[in-house]
Amino acid sequence: MAHHTEVFIGIDTSKLRNAVAIAEAGRNGKVRYFGEIDTSEAATKKLIASLASKYRKLTFCYEAGPTGYGLQRLIESLGHSCIVAAPSLIPKKAGDRIKTNRRDAEGLARLLRAGELTAVWVPDARHEAMRELARARDTARQDLTRKRQPVSSLLLRMGLHYPGIKTWGARHRSWLANLKLEHAEQRFVLEELLVAERQAGERVGRIEQAIRDALGDWSLRDIVPALMAMRGIDMISAVTILAEIGDLTRFANPRQLMAYLGLVPSERSTGDAVRRGPITKAGNGRARRALVEAAWAYRHPARVGFEKQAAVAAAPRPAREIAWKAQVRLCKRFRALTRNGKKSTVVAIAIARELAAFIWAIAQEVEAAPANTSSL
Repeated sequence: MAHHTEVFIGIDTSKLRNAVAIAEAGRNGKVRYFGEIDTSEAATKKLIASLASKYRKLTFCYEAGPTGYGLQRLIESLGHSCIVAAPSLIPKKAGDRIKTNRRDAEGLARLLRAGELTAVWVPDARHEAMRELARARDTARQDLTRKRQPVSSLLLRMGLHYPGIKTWGARHRSWLANLKLEHAEQRFVLEELLVAERQAGERVGRIEQAIRDALGDWSLRDIVPALMAMRGIDMISAVTILAEIGDLTRFANPRQLMAYLGLVPSERSTGDAVRRGPITKAGNGRARRALVEAAWAYRHPARVGFEKQAAVAAAPRPAREIAWKAQVRLCKRFRALTRNGKKSTVVAIAIARELAAFIWAIAQEVEAAPANTSSL
């Protein structure tokens, strides 16, 4: 009866049907294809009940992907373990040129049994909703940029150049409204493009307001004002970083966070030869982009501007101290690397990597604050 003790179930998920394979425990345990089931909750519960009647312990896994984490939460709610595997870290045979749902499910079951899968962090439903809101704002912002480009292209074709420096401010919009165009058709096109740009901007504003309203009952709300003490990080970027990364305290040290964000150099070394290349770009790209954008603020000398003073004052004292320490170090390092001939883009990546370490330190301080307060 030993073969009825434990099994490992690999699930290859899709939109309508999930392929399921079962690997029995032990080195020589059989791996068999169970078949496909509907993605509905009822079908999944029926599958789990059937397997639970035959085996004492069930362990499930599937790849992280567009189907989300609903299946994992359902399996966990039924009292069984389920990991969501990182697709980029799943071992693959170089000579394997055949890919089917059945083979993928069987491969997942084998790798789960061997302990070769790396699980991703699974957010709760509330955190995932906040992440969707942050991503919606990112999408809306990209759409706003796309809406502005045709306006600039139209003016360039007509030989019209804005005499100011900063575009899309109040002066620039006033200049656009008072333009005298030769043909009515050109004025019509310009007005239509400006209407589309204005609507896209209003959409960004609505989503940002929704993010502010949602902060009140978010589990990571206390870390947001602490991160805003950092130079280059406002409310939106702080929410984006936290929504994408999740619980920062799950990383034992800053190096783990840097590796998770793909900000560490790649390496192909053999023998005595050590070859390091560009950053790995593994992990979450949205959080990495937010950090790189914030890193550009450190190219200027260390100081706290007038607009930043309120955010710094609202942050806890430990966060303010870490933020100022980071600003002094990173501003100095940005200029030093630039003087040494490094490209500004490479320097920004290096600063973003160190910035991640300071963000990790702030999260540690904020999480430890309630415990420290209660012990006094």
